[in-house]
Order: sequence, then C-alpha cells, then structure tokens
Amino acid sequence: MNPTEAYPAEAVALQDRSYGWFPGQPGGPRVVQHTTVNIPLEPQNDHLIWSLCNFVYGNIFCLGLAALISSVKARDRKVFGDLAGARHHASSARILNIVATVLTTLSVFITIIVLIVGNVQASHYSRYYYN
Repeated sequence: MNPTEAYPAEAVALQDRSYGWFPGQPGGPRVVQHTTVNIPLEPQNDHLIWSLCNFVYGNIFCLGLAALISSVKARDRKVFGDLAGARHHASSARILNIVATVLTTLSVFITIIVLIVGNVQASHYSRYYYN
C-alpha cells in the first residue's frame, strides 16, 4: 500500500516560499563569488636549535656538525620554496640529532658510572692496604 493512498491530504507537496535572495534586498538574486584560500601545510621544522646544541655540547663522531649542515640546508630549501627538499633535509637532521643525543647521553652516563665505580674501588683499596 502506497503511503500517499492512505493519507491523500498529506500527499500534497508544500510550496517553496524561498525568494532566492535575501528579503528586503533590491535587485533580486545575485551571483555568489567563492574565494578559495589555499593554506599550506605546517612548514617542516628544520631542528636548527637542536642541531646547534648537539654541535656545541655533544659533537660526538661529528654528528652534531652533520645535523647542523642538514638543518641549514632544510632552512634554505624552505626559503626557496622547495618543500620536498626541505622535508628531506629536515628528516636527515632529525635522525642525526636523535643519534647524537642518544650517544652523548650514553657517554655521559657511562663516564659517571666509571667514575663512581673507580672511586668505590679506590676507597676499598685504600682501606684494605692502609688499615
């Protein structure tokens, strides 16, 4: 059974009373212009500050220098508008910075542990032979 047959009074379509333009505005309907704004993606971070810190404080195996060079190249590529090249150099700088930071941190911890163990051994040695 068709719903319009059961209720014939409701089968009548409502009339569209929209005007096509804003009421009270002279001239009737107008052409609407659309403006498209292209927002570029967030620019790639070049990790320059991190590279400078690794270069100054943790230049182990010259990884800080390599990271600094990659960061400067990434910044230059970004200025010239080559976002793919900037992204490539920035990812290289990021990897080099991570490796340099991990190696520097490990070397600091190993140095601290060796110094502590050396002091403990020296204190045991002095107690054993001088008491």
